[in-house]
This record gives sequence, structure tokens and C-alpha cells, in this order.
Amino acid sequence: MNYILFDGPSRNNLLPFTFTRPVADIRVGILTIREKWQMYLGTATTTVTEDYLSEKYPMVELEENIMINASCLPNQELVEAITSLKENQAIFQDEELIAFFATEEQDDINFDDFDCIEYQQDILKIEHTWDIFSKNDEAIKQDFSLLTKDRTSQAIPASNNIIAPENIFIEEGAQLEFTTLNASKGPIYIGKNAEIMEGAIVRGPLALCENAVIKLGAKIYGATTVGPYSKVGGEISNSVIFGYSSKGHDGFLGDSVLGEWCNLGADTNNSNLKNNYAEVRLWDYQSQGFAKTGLQFCGLIMGDHSKCGINTMFNTGTVVGVSANIFGSGFPRNFIPSFSWGGNGGFSTYLTKKAFEVAPIVMKRRNVEFTQQDKAILEHVFEETKRFRRY
Repeated sequence: MNYILFDGPSRNNLLPFTFTRPVADIRVGILTIREKWQMYLGTATTTVTEDYLSEKYPMVELEENIMINASCLPNQELVEAITSLKENQAIFQDEELIAFFATEEQDDINFDDFDCIEYQQDILKIEHTWDIFSKNDEAIKQDFSLLTKDRTSQAIPASNNIIAPENIFIEEGAQLEFTTLNASKGPIYIGKNAEIMEGAIVRGPLALCENAVIKLGAKIYGATTVGPYSKVGGEISNSVIFGYSSKGHDGFLGDSVLGEWCNLGADTNNSNLKNNYAEVRLWDYQSQGFAKTGLQFCGLIMGDHSKCGINTMFNTGTVVGVSANIFGSGFPRNFIPSFSWGGNGGFSTYLTKKAFEVAPIVMKRRNVEFTQQDKAILEHVFEETKRFRRY
């Protein structure tokens, strides 16, 4: 069977991350949503996404296909229900489409003609940006079980101070000496060739992905994911860093999400709690206003390729778009559009010519090429987000 993950109605609620990737390629827990589905299904998947992303993330359609809402995270019961679908069958939950069987000949899908199955079990869904960190605890636990089932961890070096070693899994090539790992509150997963430097204190749940690094004396807790090839230091609580990003120095990051290729300058801090303890509102790209999150704790949401200088201070519930460059004293505004350059003193447009000089240099340091596809995506984002740059 051919499985295709589609963006679904939550795509715009997941901006700025879905400016540069399909919903399926959001990382939550240890794995991306796509990687989770592929492990459960035992096969590759492709994507239905925005036209400008489709060259980098193409769809492969066969005679028979099962379409899956990428906002839904898989579990064994859901996978069994989806893989059992027959022609002209669909799965819904509370009127939300979860999956359906489609053939190559069906140009228009009319669900009035389908046998619609109501799915009664719980589904973990990523429908808003803040779901990425607020549901990361459960996502790490699910991925940990999936990845470590019937496998044996590498030995934990004797120099480390360990609590609940049965909840720690270390992949081949990982390095850790003279650290404190407390897995009594949740599992700790240390990926292939990852490193935890001396003096770091870690409390699970933690996902330290392949080739990621926790630096000397760092304090990591909450439910935190450090994506592939990312480097982190200082204090991090309940945050998700997608990959290839750096928060390498002291400073606090809490209840936050960073995309790929981000960099936080030394002693950057974010607030994750308002002084009056009120509910945090976040910028909503659809309404072009600030939406209720239902959360008391909510920090920084930062899109791909964005960076900030040393001593940057982000207020509670700040949203930064794609390829922004923030610096200077004081608190910048709590919505910073894509391709903005500046800070509390004001912003100007960060022209693509300048951005495209930086991105290849940054990516080359991780042996990743800045392709024409990447360039075309960012050029589209620049044009699409012009309306937000009112300065």
C-alpha cells in the first residue's frame, strides 16, 4: 500500500514552521511525524503539501493510496485502523478527517459517498505551534518505547551519576562522562554519536538526537528535545529544537520551539510566564492577531534560519518568523515577521540577497548544501510574508 501524509487544516496554525516544511516533517518527541509513521508502517511515505514545497517534498501517487492527516501522531491502534481501510472508506474523529482510501482515478473526493468510520480512541495531535512543546512529554515517551523495544542500550559509563538507569537508552557512538542523568520522571534517549559534556545535569524526559551536543554544565529538564546536530548549553526547560540549531551558551530557554538553522547568541533569555500569571496569547497568521493558547507557560516560537545577538531578551509568547535577525538591548516586539532585521529600536527588511549569503555558510558547517530548492522556498516565504513587514 502507498501511504501519503497530507497537511490538513492545521497547516496554517503551525506557521512559521510550515512555511519551510510539510506538517509531516515537524519534530516532536524524538522523531519527526513522518519518521514515526514510517516506523509503524514499515515503508516510506510521501506528502501532499503547498505547491511551492512540492519540489523538495514530492508526492508519489499509485493506483491505490491511503491518505493520512499528518497532524495525527501514530499509535498501534490507529495504525491498525488505517491499514485496514478499504476502497471508499474514511476515518473521522469529531468530524475531523484522519485518513481515507483513495484511488488514482478519484480526482474529486466526496465523503458523502464514503463509508465513514468514527474513531473512538485517543489520538495525540499537533494542531498548534504550542502543541509541539506542550505535548512533547507524551511524544518522547511514545517514541522511546517505539525505538527501544527489544533492543539493548549501550553501557552507561561508570563516571556518570545515574538515577533510574532502566529508563535510559544510549545509541552507538554516544559520549557522556561525569554527567548527572535523572530518568525517574521520564526516559532519557541519547542518539547515535551524540555527546553530553562533563558537568551537565539532565532530567528526563529528554530526546538528544543523532550528533547533538549538550555542553559543559548545562541544565536540561522539562520534556526537552535537542534535534540532530544541534548544540545546547545553559538552562533549557520543556522545549523542542528541530535540528541543526545552536543555543550554545548560558541563558534560559523555556516552553519554546526553535526550527532548523537557528542560533541564539550568548546569554539570550526568554520569558515563559507573564508577570500577572495570565494566559499567554501567540501571534496567529490566519487572523493576523493574537490567539489564546490556554497556557500559562509559553515562551519563544522561532522559525527556520532565524538568529539573535548576545543578550537578546524575548518576552513571553514571542513569535519569530523565518530568516529574521534580531539584536540590540530591550525587548523586541512579540511578533517579528520573517526576513526582519533589527530589534527594540526598530526593524528593516532583511533582503534575500543578504540572507542567501549567510545560509550557505551556516549549512556548510554541518556539511549540508543550500540547494536551489531551499533558495526557492525562502524566496516564496519572503514574498508571502511581505504584508507582515510594516516598517
